[in-house]
Amino acid sequence: MIVFDVACELGHRFEGWFASAEAFASQNERGLVTCPVCGSGRVTRQLSAPYVSTPRHGGPDRPSAPLDPATVRRQLAASLRAMAVGAEDVGQAFAEEARRIHYGESDPRRVRGQASREDVESLLDEGIGILPVPGDDDLH
Repeated sequence: MIVFDVACELGHRFEGWFASAEAFASQNERGLVTCPVCGSGRVTRQLSAPYVSTPRHGGPDRPSAPLDPATVRRQLAASLRAMAVGAEDVGQAFAEEARRIHYGESDPRRVRGQASREDVESLLDEGIGILPVPGDDDLH
């Protein structure tokens, strides 16, 4: 995976993880890369410093310590919850509101709420950028 620094037309910067530069270009052309802050689909890659593997970070001279999957899940969930702070809670209307925002029928903004597994799969199939956040009970 390659990590790119990306910014939307309003200047919100964020990271995107892609299989290759071509994968980013393809997804971006199809409108699948959207700003997590405002939902804009007009994004561009930004200049960023390359990652260089050093002994401190692992690499050929010193392998990284193995990651505990449970710890990684908890840290990821905590990060996702922190990103949701300030998002409008639309409750059970999440799937409907995400679609309205995506299709320009509602003002772009960050929303959060609940959705069934079927709704989540349907939104992702439509190319609507959402990110399910597991609850504490789902982390075990």
